[in-house]
Amino acid sequence: MVSPTRQSSGTQPNFPEIWQVGLSREKTMNNPFSHLQTDAHRRTFLKASGVGLGATALSALLAGDGFAAPQQGIPGLPGLPHFAARAKRVIFLCMAGGPSHLDTFDEKPKLRELDGQPMPASVTAGQPIAQLQGKELRVLGPIRKFGKYGKNGQTISDFLPWHREIADDICIFKSMVTEQINHDPAHTFMNTGSAISGRASMGAWINYGLGCETRDLPGFIVLTSVSSANPQPIASRQWSAGFLPSRYQGVQFNSTGVPVHYVKTPRGVPDRLQHQVVGSVQQLDQLRHQQVANPELLTRIAAYETAFRMQTSVPELIDMSGEPQHVLDLYGATPGDGSYASNCLLARRLAERGVRFIQLYHRGWDHHGSLNKNMTTCCKLTDKPTYALITDLKQRGMLDDTLVVWGGEFGRTPMSQGDKGETAGRDHHIAGFSMWMAGGGVQGGISVGATDEFGYHAVEDIVNVRDLHATMLHLMGIDHHRFSVPFQGLDMRLTGVKPAKVVRESLA
Repeated sequence: MVSPTRQSSGTQPNFPEIWQVGLSREKTMNNPFSHLQTDAHRRTFLKASGVGLGATALSALLAGDGFAAPQQGIPGLPGLPHFAARAKRVIFLCMAGGPSHLDTFDEKPKLRELDGQPMPASVTAGQPIAQLQGKELRVLGPIRKFGKYGKNGQTISDFLPWHREIADDICIFKSMVTEQINHDPAHTFMNTGSAISGRASMGAWINYGLGCETRDLPGFIVLTSVSSANPQPIASRQWSAGFLPSRYQGVQFNSTGVPVHYVKTPRGVPDRLQHQVVGSVQQLDQLRHQQVANPELLTRIAAYETAFRMQTSVPELIDMSGEPQHVLDLYGATPGDGSYASNCLLARRLAERGVRFIQLYHRGWDHHGSLNKNMTTCCKLTDKPTYALITDLKQRGMLDDTLVVWGGEFGRTPMSQGDKGETAGRDHHIAGFSMWMAGGGVQGGISVGATDEFGYHAVEDIVNVRDLHATMLHLMGIDHHRFSVPFQGLDMRLTGVKPAKVVRESLA
């Protein structure tokens, strides 16, 4: 881009305001004080807006010492929610790697009958397959037995004995489909509604639209845990804000040690001096924002504010000394050990403190081989804590307005991968798999949709990932058709441009 120049007459062209700022900056090269004249006519505006904002930010920071009244929450967009919300917050339990729907919630007697026999070619013809492409396809029957649980007889595998206890709380989507067959793009699609990197994640969208109930913690927090086998990597862009202001991106907390680096006040620095440092940095950022009008400077200001408050809120958050022993036993948690159980307990504490979107990744569900062994490991680590989270929220009266989502980026094939017996596994599968939702306006104790007799194709009440997003937004009080942001000439939505629907069968 060519920089603007003065006209020969000496008069200043009618450039947009950003160019006017650039021209005034040009004058300062020879006279460092000339900007005082240039900016004088804007003094009233800056005093009312920039300095006022700086004073507001600083007063909020000093509120903890009694200098001003504390401010609660971060507001969302005007006009949101569109209608009364059923859920205030989301806890998304991501079983990263893709759990087998055929060994958890989707019983297929046909697979048991045909175990070890060739998969009918008519079922798989023309279908995308990951690592089994071009290989002999043989049926792999379910590893464990299934039973009927809850008032309506939810089908649940013996791999998940604790899920039986919450059968009446969960709504199982048995007809999920996705569009990406490899892990990273499938995670990207699940999180952002697009396989294209750089789009905004669902947690960022929800915080952008609705704001957050707390200023003491980020509105979108991510926790990770891992099993010993096949832990697929998770890129931090999965919780990116994309084209939204970066203040809405997810913040990953460490599951062990210090949850957030560089937040703790350095040794020997008193709180009042820390107040002064943060306040001074805020004022400098505000002055810079007045000159260049960069929204990311506002993000930096907000980050300093949140980080300052986190110096108090984070130690209190991770201090589990007040949790009764029966609660720790319920989760099977040893606080600070980095386990999924401890992360589930921490998720409940984050929800209590007003965090809008909490995402837990448990890595280790990519079972191309040794399916029985690896499923046993993963289910043992996640089954009881998941039950505990639902039960704990319910006992505290929080499940009614907390939406809990469980599932992976895709499912697994009904065909065997690897050798027979204990070493057999399942490949990636996108044409039909299972997820569930609970709480927050969801009708528990039911299943939605179905796959065919092989568990290969979703054939009834098909639920695309975009439909899942539309339903989540609906439960948060947002009409996905009316929730968009202009970017690069398009009205960008979490649900994209293809048709997406609210899964109304799942609503209470």
